[in-house]
Amino acid sequence: MKGLRLYVRPIETADHPAVRDFLGDAPPPAWGLLGKLLGEIVAVVALEVTGDALRVGDLFVARELRRKRIGRAMMREVEQLAAKLERHRIVVDDAGDAQEFFRRVGFEHEGDQWVRTW
Repeated sequence: MKGLRLYVRPIETADHPAVRDFLGDAPPPAWGLLGKLLGEIVAVVALEVTGDALRVGDLFVARELRRKRIGRAMMREVEQLAAKLERHRIVVDDAGDAQEFFRRVGFEHEGDQWVRTW
């Protein structure tokens, strides 16, 4: 993993079969980002633009590559995208088992959501 660069880009229609395989036959997100290492999908984040925020629907990282900073890199890309879209909040409605991860990357628990504002 060391020395490899994570390539992150928007999900395109042509990616849907590969994303579906990565997610285990779940439908690919309507809009989001995918992360690749050596040409293989290793992460997918589902996104939605709202009036004042960028909403993270799900963040998936390949099980064998978790705890390798891939999730952090994907969230940095989400933050950069939010800034380009002039959104100053990133919202996660249901962090599930990833609550500690979102806390570590700068999110705060507000009611039933996790929010990062800058």
